[in-house]
Amino acid sequence: MSIRRLLFSTAFSALAVPGLTAAAQDGPPVDDEVIIITTERRAALLEDTPAAISTVEDIDRINADHPAELLARVPGVMIDRNSGQESLTAIRSPVLTGGAGAGSFLYLENGVPIYAPGFANVNGLFQANTMLADRLEVVRGPSGAFYGANAIHGVINVISPHPSVNGQFAEFSLSEYHRKGESGIGRMTRGKGFFAGVAVHDDTGYRTDSGVDQQELVLRQVDETGTWRRDTILAVNNLNQETAGYIEGEDIYKDREAARVNPNPEAFRDVTSVRLQSTFERDTEDGMISITPYARWTDMDFKQHFLPSQSLEENAHWSLGAQSAFYANPGERVTLTYGLDAEYTEGWLTEVQEAPDIFSYRQGVHYDYDVTAASLSPFAQAETALTDRLSLIAAARADWTRYDYTNNTGDGLFGRNLRPADRTDEFLTLSPKLTLQRRGDDNLLWASYARGARPPQTSELYRLQSNETIGLAKEETIDSIEAGWRGRLGERVSASAVAFWMDKDNYYFRDADGFNVADGKTRHIGIEAEVTARLTETLSLSANGTIAEHTYRFDRPVTSQVSEAISKGDEVDTAPTTIGGARLSWQPDFVSGVSSELEWVHVGEYYLDAANTTEYPGHDIFHLRAQRQFGFFTLRGTVRNLLDEEYATRADYAFGNYRYFPDEGRTLTIALRMEN
Repeated sequence: MSIRRLLFSTAFSALAVPGLTAAAQDGPPVDDEVIIITTERRAALLEDTPAAISTVEDIDRINADHPAELLARVPGVMIDRNSGQESLTAIRSPVLTGGAGAGSFLYLENGVPIYAPGFANVNGLFQANTMLADRLEVVRGPSGAFYGANAIHGVINVISPHPSVNGQFAEFSLSEYHRKGESGIGRMTRGKGFFAGVAVHDDTGYRTDSGVDQQELVLRQVDETGTWRRDTILAVNNLNQETAGYIEGEDIYKDREAARVNPNPEAFRDVTSVRLQSTFERDTEDGMISITPYARWTDMDFKQHFLPSQSLEENAHWSLGAQSAFYANPGERVTLTYGLDAEYTEGWLTEVQEAPDIFSYRQGVHYDYDVTAASLSPFAQAETALTDRLSLIAAARADWTRYDYTNNTGDGLFGRNLRPADRTDEFLTLSPKLTLQRRGDDNLLWASYARGARPPQTSELYRLQSNETIGLAKEETIDSIEAGWRGRLGERVSASAVAFWMDKDNYYFRDADGFNVADGKTRHIGIEAEVTARLTETLSLSANGTIAEHTYRFDRPVTSQVSEAISKGDEVDTAPTTIGGARLSWQPDFVSGVSSELEWVHVGEYYLDAANTTEYPGHDIFHLRAQRQFGFFTLRGTVRNLLDEEYATRADYAFGNYRYFPDEGRTLTIALRMEN
């Protein structure tokens, strides 16, 4: 065990053991506000919910340049920041790429998936309107019983501001590479109200030819005066990005001059999406009804600079769907939730190589296909009180999915690309969950079994390669056992700790030869914790940490790079054993309107290849934030990477080369916010 891992383990043990944090008993509660979550499609208290759930609030104060900065505050979560607004996600998992990265995490905005289930994007967060978000909710572990497809490793739900914010705001921030402006207005009067917000992010790019322009628009209108309460949200997101690729060479991220080079100045990504949803709710004699029809459209063009072909991909899809949920209390000791989700999607994809043949990549049309998809998903949950404190929750969901695929170019092999003939595929997945919970006076204990399941992504079925068999991709499943505790330790400390064990089958990924594997197996075991403590009247501490092991559970030789053959028991690459962070906040009592925060972010060492022969040493970085309020104005300052650490936001090893996305070094951001 390395010194870094030993130190983190010691700190984690202190964080997770109640006896070490329960000494402070006097003073006000840790959090004077009740935390509300929406994981069952309605408002609920976090403290009463038996699941591994975390929230990220104070988003305007954090003033993040990228969603990775927000999600570093959540245990079990690591977001690799790639170029611009691109990202790769890990939730109780390694950082997943390709079809696995697209299909293993469910990204929601106000409870509705940002992408259709079979058409997900590995960079799923870059179309979420996080600049204008009120908060983020993160569910860790399989969540298919309520959410269904793609909720394999976890769910990230972006919540837009409610009209009850009552007021208007405008903010402008400026740093060496980034400019960002946001404005909005909210009004709520006698049960009716609206929120309108717009945000613009202009990033000139730390590396050459790597600028980003992104715009977000959120419109929300609420009417709670009638029999049916209505909440309508329009979300628009547009991203135009000049993409920078990896820099290559062992530890080259430590070279500041090399870190500013972009070896792929021709690369770009343009993405536009529009989503409209309207939730209708009404109370019944014994519960509530909720129905949410929605529509989405997304379009993306990007240069595949990471492939020798340098091909251009264009894809788009549109969907119409509806979510429904019925909440009832049929007996004194029983609550029941059930519903039906349905969706219809049409999508298309083309991939064209303009460059001459290179290796097995041939000039011309690699893929050109359309897919029509339909899904139908009934679900139900029943909670029964066994005693005054003990209850049992049983939930299950079935997801039926049908894909009708049409190939618009020649069938069969084209170089390394395999194009199936027209076909139809149907899948039926089941996602059960069983939870036993015990409520204490100020704590909650639970144990649960859950299965997550998803059908293959359309790209896994119809965007094949020469070594694959048509129809080989299977439903991916993950079985999870979890035990957790959440509660208060006196009036000054609140905390939670969760242990988990998960086995995944039919893991779909790309091996070191660059070919797709459809039947991988992995295991994920770990413990997560988070704590918030009021140390004094002016000083508070919050921390999150995870210790986990992610291993392959199968063998696979690799023909061209024997050193990267996969052996059962090897650690999965890009899967740190330790991740976490802490934030020390200070609000001095001798001057009003001033607050500051020192944040530590930790990423432990991890292997870069499947054979566990190359490593990235991990990193520890610090951010400093401070603000001062002057009447209607708030002046904020943020120093990111305070100690100017040389580190990689993503490290990789492929085709015999070390590859990195380098950090931009220490940066100062100044922001001015006006609100009334």
